[in-house]
Amino acid sequence: MNKSVDKSPVVPSIKQAFLYWLKLGFISFGGPAGQIAIMHHDLVENKRWISEKRFLHALNYCIVLPGPEAQQLAIYIGWLMHRTMGGIIAGSLFVLPSLIILMALSYAYIQFGHLPAIAGVLYGIKPAIVAIVLFAACRIGTKTLKNKMLWIVSILSFFAITVFKLPFPIIVLSAAMIGFLINRYYPFLLAHALQATSQKKYGEAIIDDVTPTPAHAVFNWQRFFRVLLLGLVIWVIAMAGLTLIYGWGTLYTQMAWFFTKAALLTFGGAYAVLPYVHQGAVTHFQWLTPAQMMDGLALGETTPGPLIMVVAFVGFVGGWSHDVIQSPILSAILAACIVTFFTFLPSFIFIFVGAPFIESTQQNLNFTAPLATISAAVVGVIVSLALFFAQHIIFPHGLEANIDVVAGSAIFVAGFILLKFKPNIMLLITIFAAFGLLQSLV
Repeated sequence: MNKSVDKSPVVPSIKQAFLYWLKLGFISFGGPAGQIAIMHHDLVENKRWISEKRFLHALNYCIVLPGPEAQQLAIYIGWLMHRTMGGIIAGSLFVLPSLIILMALSYAYIQFGHLPAIAGVLYGIKPAIVAIVLFAACRIGTKTLKNKMLWIVSILSFFAITVFKLPFPIIVLSAAMIGFLINRYYPFLLAHALQATSQKKYGEAIIDDVTPTPAHAVFNWQRFFRVLLLGLVIWVIAMAGLTLIYGWGTLYTQMAWFFTKAALLTFGGAYAVLPYVHQGAVTHFQWLTPAQMMDGLALGETTPGPLIMVVAFVGFVGGWSHDVIQSPILSAILAACIVTFFTFLPSFIFIFVGAPFIESTQQNLNFTAPLATISAAVVGVIVSLALFFAQHIIFPHGLEANIDVVAGSAIFVAGFILLKFKPNIMLLITIFAAFGLLQSLV
């Protein structure tokens, strides 16, 4: 056994947790798959703050929620470790570095336009991101797909979204139903899979498989309704304040209302919410143009944090072009902050309200079996999304056009580097950003 595994993990202080979540906010590239893989590597394998079984149990709950599952997982683990304040710190720091970076990039985008150097950097980073997501899908798959049944669920979900274009919520519900039916009629199949999940050990964890649920995480209905009411009150006060100051039909209030709906009504992560945001922000409200929306997505893909942070770009550009307070830069910053607040507030409420109940279901196969099949289905969806983006990078002008050999080779090289050397994600992105910049200057 590795010597580091022999040592008992040290319970982190709130300051140590703060520093880790701050660091994660700056290095969490690669979308939800990459971010979840980074957290697994850090918190399960290295720091051993939480066991793999408890980590996956929390992840499976976050997957079925609307909103960014990686950020919700950070809130969950932060809450489990250090109560409500820990969850607030983890969830906020997961988003704030990305918000600051994206606002700076948005300002540069508006001021300097499409410089060849910027286009070159984006060209180099995109293949690396595809490789990161594929690599993360492989890592998550090795943790999740523990028997043939779960492999079948994953493969079916891949074809469901790739070939039949089924909506993500339907895939999730179908996977949950499969898990429920298998557990009811053939329980030994998934019971064996769940036991296998917990067999791979990285040593004793602070929150281990058999660690009792902390007192603050024990479910009770009184706390459930109290937290739910508090979350709703915070939302009402923020919305009422914007309405009283600016009026209901103005930019800031409409952005707050629109992105609240986006956070609540769209499942499947950033890729599922983007069509809804595009339809509302571009077509209906005309806060920005279709070209600006596509550029914002490219910027969002190359910054740390949830991919859904592209909404901050939408807010920034909309605030700049529809100046409300007679200062384009201040109007843009305020709009980006409003959009971010109303997009991510529901994630905190979902975790603080629902996580205690999920903690009470750890040994209940009636809940864990459907969650396990959902997790298997998501692996197939992640692979499908990675291949979708790879296709658009390798064939930027359509399948009938010429292949971009350089971009395709870059994906292969990035994947080889990840498999062979397992470098820091930020280092890999920096290397490929430099490659793209040199490519643009040649």
